[in-house]
Formats: sequence, C-alpha cells, structure tokens
Amino acid sequence: MPDVIEGMEAVTVHIRDIQRARRFYSEVLGLKEVSYMPTVPRAAYAIPGTSTVLAMHIMGDDEGGREPGTVSGIVFSHHDPKAACGEILKRGGSIVNEPRTFVNPMGTITLGVFADPDGNEFVLRHVEKGPTATSP
Repeated sequence: MPDVIEGMEAVTVHIRDIQRARRFYSEVLGLKEVSYMPTVPRAAYAIPGTSTVLAMHIMGDDEGGREPGTVSGIVFSHHDPKAACGEILKRGGSIVNEPRTFVNPMGTITLGVFADPDGNEFVLRHVEKGPTATSP
C-alpha cells in the first residue's frame, strides 16, 4: 500500500488578531518569523530543530478547521520545561498548567502547558526515557 503521509510541512492555528499573535510568537516564544503576508493576514514561524513551520491566520468565514482558541495537543520539546514556562511568564505569556513531573512507561516526563493570546494551548515537554521505553 502506498504511503498516505510523506512528511509534515506546517502546523496551522487560527487566531483573531495577527499583530497580537505576531508579538506573542516572536517576543514571548522567541520564534523566528519566516513569512508574513499582511493582506491575508498570515504569518509563519520556524520551529527549532525541524523543517516544519508554525503558521497562523485569521479564520475565513467559509473555512473549516478549529475555531481560534480551541487548538490543543501540539507538543514542543525543551530540556527544562519548568524554566521555559518561567521565561514565558516573565515575557508576558500565560501558563495554563504549571509544569509537573511524573513517571510512566515512557520514562520520567516533565510537562507544562501554555496558551497564546487566543487561548490555543501548547505543551512543553521533556522525556527522560526509562530503560524499557522504545517510542516517543
């Protein structure tokens, strides 16, 4: 059977205010803006360590997908989620779930959740794999 998915080029979230989102993603998260189209309005940011971009735009009237503020489950990595969440707070961001550490079959996991200005939620996670963990 042929592959259905051959890669990932972008993760897109809907937002309400492009300028407010641009300030958040560049100033609070420190991501590098790789494109901005004010007439659409749409912006895209490089995700460190990948070729995938995080894109955002204002949702069109006839466009499908998730409403602004309803995205969750996108997981970013950081070697110290507690420190990263602290920096997000210091820069004016919002932490939805304070970082916590727990052990499961994957290993020792530390994760916290932050939100963009529209309420889209993102996870910051670090996994220290246990001796039997084999998958991400």
